Amino acid sequence: MDPRIDILPKSPGVYIMRDKSGTIIYVGKAKNLSDRVKQYFQESNLYSRGWKLPSLLPLIAKIDYITCDSERDALVLEDKLIKEYQPFFNSLGKDGKSYPYLKITTSEDYPRLVFTRRVLKGKDLYFGPYPKSYIVRSLMRFLWKSKYAPLRPCHWSFSREKPLAPVKINTCIYYHTGQCPAPCAGKISYEDYRALAKRMAVFLDGNFGDITEKMTALMHEYSGKMEYEKAAVFRNFLQAIEHMKERVIVGKFKEEKITTAMQNTDKLKRLAEVIGLKKLPAHIEAFDNSHLFGREAVGCMVCYINGEKNHEHYRRFKIRSKLPERGGSDFTMMEESVYRRLRQIKRDPSHAPDLILLDGGKSQITAALNAFERADMYIPFIALAETHEGIYLPGAAESIKLPIGDPALNLLMEIRDEVHRFAITYHRKLRDKDVFGK
Repeated sequence: MDPRIDILPKSPGVYIMRDKSGTIIYVGKAKNLSDRVKQYFQESNLYSRGWKLPSLLPLIAKIDYITCDSERDALVLEDKLIKEYQPFFNSLGKDGKSYPYLKITTSEDYPRLVFTRRVLKGKDLYFGPYPKSYIVRSLMRFLWKSKYAPLRPCHWSFSREKPLAPVKINTCIYYHTGQCPAPCAGKISYEDYRALAKRMAVFLDGNFGDITEKMTALMHEYSGKMEYEKAAVFRNFLQAIEHMKERVIVGKFKEEKITTAMQNTDKLKRLAEVIGLKKLPAHIEAFDNSHLFGREAVGCMVCYINGEKNHEHYRRFKIRSKLPERGGSDFTMMEESVYRRLRQIKRDPSHAPDLILLDGGKSQITAALNAFERADMYIPFIALAETHEGIYLPGAAESIKLPIGDPALNLLMEIRDEVHRFAITYHRKLRDKDVFGK
């Protein structure tokens, strides 16, 4: 197996296989990109798909990937890419079908809940898309039977101005069996029926209220009575809600966006290769300091996820360490900033970066090592010297010098410049507040 495959992240996403000419020959999605792609190169799976896999493998020259926020997001992106590029080895997804949405026909006086694959402008409300539509269909049937929001299931067209003919009402089985609130027959008022439709819209929008707690309690109750079939109904209900909770980013995945994502992947792969990382540094945090002769000393951290800025994860630190009277100490400030960030990570390890970047030369390596020792933890880190753009690794006698234009160096310089800008901006803000009182 190609060792370069080990660098793939264990996150949801889409993988794109190309031949030597760069043509896309297969697109797939995965909950775990690393595990999924590795399966292609396991001999035991070679003939699991008939002719497809033995024919595909010899043609693969490059594998690109795009990480996604969730498996559902990956499903939607996979579908869009297959339709756009029509890869030879993708048999599914070429039929022009799209994932279904749920629509509440609020343009009607008495709205219905229907599945549709077309989203049109107008007064109707749309929710989705739902790649696993069978789960959602099952949930909607459950809600209808439980009378949570029993919108009419018929397709008759009627309104307050144009009521439904009595002969049609009398032929409706849902009316006679009491399964429908029957707004056509006046069994429910216009206002009360619209309230039912609003209740369903609020639910589909993700406001599940206390219904999840009630269903969980019922599942445990029936399970305790060993009535497992009934318990399974509520279990399936809860699983369907979890599926609907995942928000899908639906938009036009333009060619330039896909190209940018792939270019970022190449930069991260190159960086991992240069500094000897076995794991792709998808999450990078960079640190820098700023001060004016020791006054208003600050430390700052910026975050890049998959080669893109993640502003929500930026951090600022007012330096608390005692500094020299007539100047600062970049060494002391860097140690404090990194140490305080490490303490935050220890409280929530799920946000730990894959790589830490320090703005500075060899001295900052020692500062970071001190911080790691104090925090009793370790994260891979490097320093980038501004004078000659040398990359310093812990324990290395010499820096790594990459040629100008190298993808890894371009990425490091971009991140270093961003954290430098962020630190100076914060320092100036505090300095102006001290001078001008604003």
